[in-house]
Amino acid sequence: MISFKFSRARSIALKEIRHILRDPFTVALALGLPFILVIFFGYAIDFDMKDIRLTCVDFDQSRASRQLTEIFSESGYFKIGFPERPDLFLQELDQEKTAGVLIVKPDFGKTLSSPGQTAKVQLLLDGADNSKTSAILSYLPGIQRAAAARLTGLKRQEPVKLRTRFLFNPELNSRWFVVPGLATVLIGLISILLTALTVAREWENGSMELLLSTPVRPLEIIVGKILPYVALGLGGVLFVYLAARIGFRVPFHGSHALFIAACLMFIMAGLSQGLLISVVTRQQQLAMQLSMISGLLPSLLLSGFIFPIESMPVFFHYFTAILPPRWFMVIARGIFLKGAGIGELIGPLAALLVMDIVLMTAATKRFKKDLEP
Repeated sequence: MISFKFSRARSIALKEIRHILRDPFTVALALGLPFILVIFFGYAIDFDMKDIRLTCVDFDQSRASRQLTEIFSESGYFKIGFPERPDLFLQELDQEKTAGVLIVKPDFGKTLSSPGQTAKVQLLLDGADNSKTSAILSYLPGIQRAAAARLTGLKRQEPVKLRTRFLFNPELNSRWFVVPGLATVLIGLISILLTALTVAREWENGSMELLLSTPVRPLEIIVGKILPYVALGLGGVLFVYLAARIGFRVPFHGSHALFIAACLMFIMAGLSQGLLISVVTRQQQLAMQLSMISGLLPSLLLSGFIFPIESMPVFFHYFTAILPPRWFMVIARGIFLKGAGIGELIGPLAALLVMDIVLMTAATKRFKKDLEP
């Protein structure tokens, strides 16, 4: 039995590097994907809704009603507009020209100046977009307090005063939440998709069988093929890291060594998954489809990148536990924003290690079974 020799694995790795450089699709995907993800997700995804269109129908036309609309506008959350005719406000709401309608009754100013009476306004919201509606409802208590202080000159004294302090993200900047998670999406795509496509292409071209005529062993082939994609994955992570630190000013409070180690563990899980897909399908088209389904969708939808795991149904809450992106998302955000150490992340790190062993063992056994005579 011939033992493992790194020199032969290195020869396979050099061959794979030359193949990557000759393939325009692979180069474009490896270099362009990090840039596209950072631009689209870093700048497009913003959970802080501002300039929400709000139509005001002022039947009072008093100084108090004008001050009320100014309070909404000065908050920065709303962009106030007025309909051409007061009876057209429902039509604007139906046509989605506005997110809501603020209706001020004719006696608003008079009621406000009368002692012991409460002035009321009506706010009609488009409930079709529940995320925007929830954001508007969260803004209303602050606007109501500002309106009470400005219109009546009285500050409401509350029996209990609650002071809130936000840890780890004091400005509640959504980009601090989104950008560190891009490493999960990026590795999930590059490591799985590129590995599955390139190895499947060799199965289609028949070049994989040619390796059997050489002294190279299956394990050396596996190691040689995954090494270039480890470098590509780390390069993508480096790009996301620099974009987060320089472009979006996201703080990094944790250990760089721990972050790199966690990235390598997640990359190995993705490479093993891509290798397993390639040896099972042996077709580029099918490998791409399975890679997108098993790589992109879990990274985006089932990792906590956008939607919290805790709010998912019970089935998906447990189903995500077998997906590597879920655990790496916890690690990436924990190290970036909280400065979490190995003690706090022992659970996610252990889960990644188990998945690395399972996926690599399955991929290696299937690969050896197909290659050995």
